Amino acid sequence: MSDREVLIKGLAQLDLVLEDVAQQQLLDYLALLQKWNKIHNLISRKESDNLVVRHLLDSLVVLPYINGSRVVDVGSGAGLPGIPLAIANPQCHFTLLDCNSKKARFRNQAVIELGLKNVTVVDARAEEFRPEQGFDSVISRAFATIADMLTVAGHLATPGGKFLALKGVYPEQELAELPQGYRLEVVHPLAVPLLGAERHLVVVVRTED
Repeated sequence: MSDREVLIKGLAQLDLVLEDVAQQQLLDYLALLQKWNKIHNLISRKESDNLVVRHLLDSLVVLPYINGSRVVDVGSGAGLPGIPLAIANPQCHFTLLDCNSKKARFRNQAVIELGLKNVTVVDARAEEFRPEQGFDSVISRAFATIADMLTVAGHLATPGGKFLALKGVYPEQELAELPQGYRLEVVHPLAVPLLGAERHLVVVVRTED
């Protein structure tokens, strides 16, 4: 199947309806990622296979669980999952946060070429980023542990804000090590179309100012 056919099939399995323009933006993003990756190594060789499934569908599966209208993607790297989510949800504003300048240049270029008006690129360490306003959702699929994510990015959420951590297998040990001031809300099992690998979304709520 072509990338477009895989995307259409995956969107149907996720029960997501996207306009043709949004579908084309997603495919254009992948094309740009592949172009830059040849020179800048934005993603690993292992991750460069089956891009529609590994990066688009694996990002979009989180869409129903986004909380509020202000989202920060911590450790965004090449813009994942933030850029696919921003394309699919133009009513939400996404901040793509990462301290890798090379990847920040790519994120900026992608935002410009794709015409994304609801995305801000920030080249900074999460622990040093001090936005004027907190975020409703803090999302990441890049941190080693949930505790690490909360330690360096906990201040980014509004009180009552939610942390969305994308994980593979059920992270039982990590959930037993949540720091004070946070509580587990729910763990959603995720079914990423055509992936054939276990995925979970851990939702943690900030309980203290």
